[in-house]
Amino acid sequence: MVNRVVTGAHYGLRDWLAQRVTAAVMAVYVLALAVYLLMQPGFGYDTWVYLFSGNVMRTFSMLFLLSLFYHAWIGVRDIVMDYVKPAGIRLLIHVLVILALILYVIWSVQILWGL
Repeated sequence: MVNRVVTGAHYGLRDWLAQRVTAAVMAVYVLALAVYLLMQPGFGYDTWVYLFSGNVMRTFSMLFLLSLFYHAWIGVRDIVMDYVKPAGIRLLIHVLVILALILYVIWSVQILWGL
């Protein structure tokens, strides 16, 4: 009788690199946003409206959010795979996290692009 062990798919290097790339994208976005806001003499609602009125900032914001969601998926998936041993519960958690992240992407598109 073969005792099947449920383990990961051994894509550690790809995930490690994806974590670093998404972290770099998020860091660049946060730094650029911080520099922009610190250089503004008056900070208020008008500043935010002006900043996000162009498609460039919306696009970079969407790239930031997609990077954040993918970064979160890799991290949560790895933690769940390491610490949740029953395969059924692990699958349920993975499905719930994926559904939540998909809803966050849809919500982000609605907020940024007004769709």
